[in-house]
Amino acid sequence: MISTNFLFSGLVFAQTMTVGGAGAVTEATEVGATEVATADFSIFDLLMSGGWYIMLPLALMSFFAIFIFFERSMAINRASKEDENFMAKLKDYLSAGSLDSARNLCEQAGTPIARMLHKGISRIGKPLKDISTSIENIGKLEIYRLENNLSSLATIAGAAPMIGFLGTVIGMVNVFLDMEAVGMVRVEDISSGTKQAMITTIVGLIVGIIAYVAYNHLVSRVTKIIYRMEASSLEFIDILEEPSA
Repeated sequence: MISTNFLFSGLVFAQTMTVGGAGAVTEATEVGATEVATADFSIFDLLMSGGWYIMLPLALMSFFAIFIFFERSMAINRASKEDENFMAKLKDYLSAGSLDSARNLCEQAGTPIARMLHKGISRIGKPLKDISTSIENIGKLEIYRLENNLSSLATIAGAAPMIGFLGTVIGMVNVFLDMEAVGMVRVEDISSGTKQAMITTIVGLIVGIIAYVAYNHLVSRVTKIIYRMEASSLEFIDILEEPSA
């Protein structure tokens, strides 16, 4: 009796060890498969799962937005550089009646403010209203140059999320078409459409947010230069009015 019970207990233990060993092997296999899947993970493949007809426009928009940001940043940096004593030197030249020196000072500066005031100096001798109008016209041209391509950046900020949402709608349509085709719903049957919907939304929002932040940053810098241009033009008119006071 004792030997029979001992034999039965041994069989139960062996079966338990076999099941446990199989579970360990299965778990190890799953871990190994997870590691393999992680190792094979590719960002490019993940992005391409959003569909080239959606991801290609978003990629072009992102490159164009980056190009505009750096190109406008360098242009605004050049426009922002100005000698702190520029207006003081200009006032001394104008007070002394040395118009040629004043023109040379503006040409050497090469900033929007200098070009704007250079036009005003060339109109000295005419009524102040004409001088002010010429300065204002040149100022508008300089502002237009500073704001070049900013509207394109704003368009990208608005269009990129909408293109991403278009990819989302297309992905969900694909999900329903796959569900209709297979009849029984399984994860692998709807994963491609769902992945496309999520990826396009994420990428579209990322591109749109980056373009929106870049646009507002550049606009704020341009606005500061515009304020400086207005202040300099008013100071220039005051300088011209001083001798007649």
